[in-house]
Amino acid sequence: MSKYELRSKTHTLSGITYEQSLLASTSLTPPILQRIGGTPGFHTLATLFYKRVFADKANPWFLGIFASSTSAEAIDNQYRFLVQTFGGPELYKEKKGKYTRLVGRHANYKIGVLAAKRWMEHMEGAIDEHEELKGDDEARGCLKMYFRFTAYYIVAASEYMRDDQLSGGTQLDGGRVW
Repeated sequence: MSKYELRSKTHTLSGITYEQSLLASTSLTPPILQRIGGTPGFHTLATLFYKRVFADKANPWFLGIFASSTSAEAIDNQYRFLVQTFGGPELYKEKKGKYTRLVGRHANYKIGVLAAKRWMEHMEGAIDEHEELKGDDEARGCLKMYFRFTAYYIVAASEYMRDDQLSGGTQLDGGRVW
C-alpha cells in the first residue's frame, strides 16, 4: 500500500485529511509548542491523558492495551514524542532512537476502530481540560485533528505491518523498564 492509499484510508476512517492533520505542526502562529506552555505543557497534556486512560476501569479491554506500561512511563514516552513532534528538543529520539516508528511500536496491541475512538475520547478530554488551551479554540481544534488522524492512521497501517517492522511491543527498547 502506498502512503497515499494509507492516507486515503485514514481519511475515510477519521474524517480528517493528511493536510488537516499537519495544521497543528505547520500553520499556527504562535506555534503549538508556545501555545500549550512550552515543553511543560506537553507533559501536562500527557499526564491529563494518561490519568484518564488508567482510570478507565469500565473498559478493561481498552486499559489492557496499556498493561505493559506504568503510568509514569507512558506519560514520559508521550511527552517526549509530542515535544519532538511539535518542534521542541528531540527528547523521543534520545530515548527510543532515530525513528518514531509509531505504527511499529503499537503493532502488537489490539488497536482497532473502537480503541482509536476510545483513545480519542480520552485525548479530547485531556485537551479540553488543559488550562493553557482552554481559551484557544484554534489550537484545540488543530490538535484534535492531528490526534484523530494519527489514531486512525495506526489502525489503518497496522493491517499492513510485517513482522520485521514491529518494534517496542516485541522486544525491550534500550533503557526501558518493563
